[in-house]
Amino acid sequence: MTDCKTRRRVSERRIEHPAFAALYDRCMPDRFLIGRHREYLADGLSGRVLDVGAGNGAMIPYAADLGTDGLEYHAVEPDPHMRRRAVRTAERSDLQVYLRGDRAESLPYVDDAFDTVLSGLVFCTIDDPDAALEEVARVVKPGGELRFLEHVRADGWRARAQDRLNPLWERAAGGCQLNRETVERFVGHDAFDVLEIERIGFGVFPAAPIVRGRLRRRTDGASLGQRAAGFFETD
Repeated sequence: MTDCKTRRRVSERRIEHPAFAALYDRCMPDRFLIGRHREYLADGLSGRVLDVGAGNGAMIPYAADLGTDGLEYHAVEPDPHMRRRAVRTAERSDLQVYLRGDRAESLPYVDDAFDTVLSGLVFCTIDDPDAALEEVARVVKPGGELRFLEHVRADGWRARAQDRLNPLWERAAGGCQLNRETVERFVGHDAFDVLEIERIGFGVFPAAPIVRGRLRRRTDGASLGQRAAGFFETD
């Protein structure tokens, strides 16, 4: 468990990856590779939505395609180089986006503020994912959803290879961690019930496998008692 002093140091650390931000725009055909999975995240969005770690704003066009009626779209992105790109993406859309430079570990919103929280390839880069998940659980309304698309730690020899590659990958890929057990972290949190989780057929090693899913914020304080085993399917 991360202690308070460590979390304070993490929250004070500046996140800034100018080279990665520039290369991501040029080298990552996001809509071609994972467009249909971003559509999955955006499907039926309404009410107040928070995009955690908006990056270059890749989710914004998918939300804008739904129309602006009844949708209030907020986003946080701490990297100023990615945030500038997200601002330009928002300006090209018809959707008003309330974008802030805060970190997922310390969200600037009141409790139960959002109907849906989106996490699209984000938790691999967050310095303190446990603190960030606590914040997500705090700001999403009871009955609201956390929708996610994340690459996670593999199995067998691929997992061992990820462990060896991770220090170099982290430096080259804007802090991205190859071996995060994000799904176990999500479904193991007492605030959420699992609606669906699936292991999708897309993914290129070492940033694979990729998992998408939906969790619902519980309306009571009972323990979940659900884990990732048995929820994985391949489409």
